[in-house]
Amino acid sequence: MWIDSHCHLDAEEFEADRDLVVDRARAAGVQMMLIPAVEASRFEAVRVLARRFGFGYALGIHPLYVPNAQEGDLERLSDALRAAQLDPNFVGIGEIGLDFFGDSPDAVRQEHFYQAQLRLARQWSLPVVVHVRRSADRLLKYLRRIEIPGGIAHAFNGSEHQAREFIACGFRLGFGGSATFNGSLRIRSHATHVPESAVVLETDAPDIAPQWLHGEANRPRNEPAQLPRIAAVIAQLRSISPEELAGINRRNVLSSFPRLSALITA
Repeated sequence: MWIDSHCHLDAEEFEADRDLVVDRARAAGVQMMLIPAVEASRFEAVRVLARRFGFGYALGIHPLYVPNAQEGDLERLSDALRAAQLDPNFVGIGEIGLDFFGDSPDAVRQEHFYQAQLRLARQWSLPVVVHVRRSADRLLKYLRRIEIPGGIAHAFNGSEHQAREFIACGFRLGFGGSATFNGSLRIRSHATHVPESAVVLETDAPDIAPQWLHGEANRPRNEPAQLPRIAAVIAQLRSISPEELAGINRRNVLSSFPRLSALITA
């Protein structure tokens, strides 16, 4: 059984054929997905999709959506978290974090929303899905101050030292389509060498398409059905079988998001 630990199934790119996307994923062996929200206006859509297909979901405000967020959205998140406590499909907080790439939004405002959401994670004892892009040290700074139950560092591309620090804070590291590119030397090195207890698999669909989809379109659409083939590349890097990696991924995702265990066994 494959688990896609990060898939934006609610994205508009899937609007025309979402059921077929899920069918293709299941046919490929991807039986479970974690769908993180990116803004308050998507909380209900993510919840409805997760319950419809039997997947897990997380609620949060993504750093790249902070410019359009209102202060009241943090209260909306707090209310949504309170209401979700008895929802078997709800597993944590995300996607939250910091993004300091290029013309990313104002750092101070991002940090304000990030800290506020970490405090909600601490209040409810919930794991988080963290967006990490050129921001690892700042993310870690707040993780050391605001103790939470860990989670997943999505699409991790930091240094070896930063990888160790995230792991020390109770996080697993997410690997996906980027690891399929020969030129992704740092990511492939992490995918090869980090402890097996720290590895989780993800697609970030519709984004971060694997190497073999590039060339089909200027911006190829990724799908969760690609996860087993992505995993085969990572398994080869680690010199293990895909079946062994599937087991590792399942154990680590369920350890990161314990509420997902009940959903899988239900």
